[in-house]
Amino acid sequence: MRKLVLTFFAFAAITAQGYAQTLFEFGNTPVSKEEFLRVYQKNSLNKKPEMNEKALREYLDLYSLFRMKVKEAELQQIDTIPSIQNELDNYRKQLAKNYLTDDQVTEQLVKEAYERMKQEVHVQHILISSSIYVPSADTVAPYKKIDSIYNEIVKGKADFSKMAMQYSEDPGSKAQGGDIGYMTALQTVYPFENAAYNTPVGKVSKPFRTQFGYHIVKVLDKRPASGQVTVQQIMVASPKSKGEEGLVAARKRMDSIQADLKKGIAFDSLVHRYSDDKYSMPENGVLKPFGIGEVAPEFEKAAFALKKPGDISAPIQTEYGLHIIKLIAKTETKPFDSVRTALKRKVENDSRAQVAKEAFYAKIKQQNGFKDYPANMSELEAKVMKIPDTGKAANSFRATDFASMNKPVFTFAGKDYLQSDFMKYAETMTRGRLMGARNAVLRDLMTYYQKEVLTDFEEQKLVDENPDFKSLMKEYKDGIMLFELMDRNVWSKASKDTVGLKEFYETRKNKYMWEPGFIGSIYVFKNEEALKEGQKMLAKKGTKDEDVMKKLNSKTTPDAVVVQHGHYEFSKMKDMQPANVIKGKVTEPKKNDNGSYTVIKVDDVFTTPTPKTLEEAKGYIVAEYQDYLEKSWNDAIRKKYPMHVDEKVFGSMVQQ
Repeated sequence: MRKLVLTFFAFAAITAQGYAQTLFEFGNTPVSKEEFLRVYQKNSLNKKPEMNEKALREYLDLYSLFRMKVKEAELQQIDTIPSIQNELDNYRKQLAKNYLTDDQVTEQLVKEAYERMKQEVHVQHILISSSIYVPSADTVAPYKKIDSIYNEIVKGKADFSKMAMQYSEDPGSKAQGGDIGYMTALQTVYPFENAAYNTPVGKVSKPFRTQFGYHIVKVLDKRPASGQVTVQQIMVASPKSKGEEGLVAARKRMDSIQADLKKGIAFDSLVHRYSDDKYSMPENGVLKPFGIGEVAPEFEKAAFALKKPGDISAPIQTEYGLHIIKLIAKTETKPFDSVRTALKRKVENDSRAQVAKEAFYAKIKQQNGFKDYPANMSELEAKVMKIPDTGKAANSFRATDFASMNKPVFTFAGKDYLQSDFMKYAETMTRGRLMGARNAVLRDLMTYYQKEVLTDFEEQKLVDENPDFKSLMKEYKDGIMLFELMDRNVWSKASKDTVGLKEFYETRKNKYMWEPGFIGSIYVFKNEEALKEGQKMLAKKGTKDEDVMKKLNSKTTPDAVVVQHGHYEFSKMKDMQPANVIKGKVTEPKKNDNGSYTVIKVDDVFTTPTPKTLEEAKGYIVAEYQDYLEKSWNDAIRKKYPMHVDEKVFGSMVQQ
């Protein structure tokens, strides 16, 4: 419900300023013709909004009521509620992400990715693992190891493949001598992609780092992009767990498939008869288009080897089983303009997006007089290093321990950020415990702290200076304030106001009636054996539903009997004969199509319509009560904020 409200009221716009024509006033608040038309056109379900009097009058009624409710929310200071403020802060930060980046650098990254997509690179690599979270001292050994391997290879003293098989810590490529096949842009982390594309064929890159550790890359080949293929497949599963026996059985099934294909039986029908791939089955075995490096190497090789649509491969084996592949289509790399939007989205979600963000932060620093003070930071680090690392309070600190340290660690936009300010941030982020290499942790925290300060500064600038951002924030704020007000006056009130709800029910209880029927328990027994046992129990006076279920249902037969108690209407019971339903009796068993049996234990019978209780009709009553409360509230709001429409201005909008 909240989403619906926010979506509808997100079409509110900022009140027009200046000497615009006033269309209507409510209370002492004017609303311009320009504002109304802007919102009306934006909210129109049609590309060209209807400008006749009826449509405009209806929207005027809706929009004026919306503006009155927003005014009431402001009067009640809804926006000062902590939960509302938190939601606004979160939305502002989320919205700001689209603005806080260097657009020029992003565009360069998009174009770079596109150019790289035109080429595929065949690479080997060697990885020496090293987490980015370990202290700097712990990265020395992994770096020395990869550097030593690199030097051995480039000096001709060692073979890359053999060194990969001996030393690489990438389990996926180690056995293949580090060979990961062909790759293209946006398939690996950005530093790895850079090394692959910037290293000439036959050469080895210098060691570089990613979040996985230290790498070196050897480029074996570069070729034009293969584009994408769309294929249809029949897969016969052969999991490794079934061993050679399972593979033999899979091959026999595959032989049958090939024989049927030779007979001219349609590929589509064989997909449904044989394929074990439940994911592609709904699409007749057709997979989503893919390029190189996106599927199992054996599957990729066979798919791209097919020349023209309709060609069918010989059976191939992957780790999933055996496959026969039919080519549906081949597509080349599309023109830049047709893929730019999708490519930009990928770049923004890729690790390379950090390049644009760093460029943005650098620009902000330069524009706003950023200056850091390394000596003051070193002084702070020296005190942090004295925090005890043993005992009950090991590695623990409080920001108050640093309250007297008031030298700036950096200056930004004319404001000094002090050592003590930073330690307050550090305590919040670490919960007062510095684990690991303290110098490294402190430096990382400082990086995050600076970025948070810069981000907050730019977010506030967006609110103050960017019309689009300001408008979106106001739209969202109006929406969540109105939601809160609606919840207080309508939605929650309808369910929580038990006295009001009961009184409302009493005024219309004859509107919600049970048709003739009965109250009782419907028993469905799984088989004849369960039926006989159940009938014996039901024949005894005082037998409860739970007694029957407890007796018949067990771990081995948990569904021997299913019981449902309720109020039932004859008109909605298939094949029900009201004359056979007698108060205090159990009906004769009825055999169902699946072999189960149904009997009914009748508690009471109603031959005439009877009112539903409040609890029985609660869903309907609450919904109607909400409508009633909303109408009453709307009337009260309109009464509180009298409205005057300038009919002459309104008439100027009407187009017959």
